[in-house]
Amino acid sequence: MRSVTQPPVVIELPAWADDFVAAAVTAPTDEARMRFVIELARRNVVARSGGPFGAAVFESGYAQPLAVGVNRVEALNNSCLHAEVVALMAAQVRVGSFTLRDDGISTRTLFTSCAPCAMCLGAVLWSGVGRLVCGATREDALALGFDEGPVFAESWSYVEDRGIEVVHGLLAAEARAVLAQYRAAGGLIYNR
Repeated sequence: MRSVTQPPVVIELPAWADDFVAAAVTAPTDEARMRFVIELARRNVVARSGGPFGAAVFESGYAQPLAVGVNRVEALNNSCLHAEVVALMAAQVRVGSFTLRDDGISTRTLFTSCAPCAMCLGAVLWSGVGRLVCGATREDALALGFDEGPVFAESWSYVEDRGIEVVHGLLAAEARAVLAQYRAAGGLIYNR
């Protein structure tokens, strides 16, 4: 008979992540912030510590990230640990709240190296962020072989109707290059 005691769920970034974030140059603009998350994704590929996706939550007025995430699905055997979810969870722990909703002082923005899949788009909706900025497109992830789930034009409209500003395709070519690097390295397509 199996034990009914639940094992702990531990979410850790790769060993290289803390040093990278600590040494990172500040990112005061949307372009600099996107380059930062693209570099997170690239380093995750090079280190073979997860899939080719990076994300970070930034607060308006601050050039350092509130929290970062990289894809940890394969490394931690957890299909929910997409970069966006990891970054959102860490940001909520950092602020001590289940919501990242605008506190009247700053708006929080999720930057992600690729447009979110269906699960991550739902997490964005419920996280409380006020903005979402995406690099590569859903079509880029699909072309690599990832199943992005049911994300439709109506899905984006729904998110925007709930007050979340969405920016698509910022530095998409740079983000797409990381996906190509992952493919060339024989990276695992883990959700099909």
